[in-house]
Amino acid sequence: MKKITIALAAVVAACATPAFAEAPSGVRTEVLVGWDRVSLDLNDLGLGTYSKDGVGFGLALGYDIPTTGNVAFGVDAEVSDSSTKYVYDDGVDRAVISTGRDLYVGARVTAAVNPKLNLYGKVGYTNARIKGELNGFKDGENGDGVRLGLGAQLGLGGNSYGLLEYRYSNYESNFSRNQVLAGVGLRF
Repeated sequence: MKKITIALAAVVAACATPAFAEAPSGVRTEVLVGWDRVSLDLNDLGLGTYSKDGVGFGLALGYDIPTTGNVAFGVDAEVSDSSTKYVYDDGVDRAVISTGRDLYVGARVTAAVNPKLNLYGKVGYTNARIKGELNGFKDGENGDGVRLGLGAQLGLGGNSYGLLEYRYSNYESNFSRNQVLAGVGLRF
């Protein structure tokens, strides 16, 4: 029992010692893919909330500036898209609502937990394209919003890393999205 306690204490100390973990710095690029759930809240009209799942994918670019210790502040920019689409067809009317491109720019704080693991949080502005079609008539509109995200990066060797991120975006007109994305990145 004493050996297990000592081993557990050593593991906890190794993970909790940020002195060996340096804050990330410089330019990074990322390729992302994962789950995308788009929701439209029509409760104020008495129609409920409609959600649809799809695949989200995108490219991101960022820059991190290390501070003292194991923390870095950074900026992010991303362009993404999604396969999420809602189709209603009752034989008389056909309506299709789909997502289009999503542009994001924001700030980020990253903490190096150990030499291979970074945890981060982000917040910023997002602008998504919503496309609609009703009986052949097509229209689209952009929605401004705020994105919050939490993620982890795991070093894969060299300057490459894998990542997993959860994000929530809330747009105007009662439109929101939840995403869980995985990706690979490269630091320069």
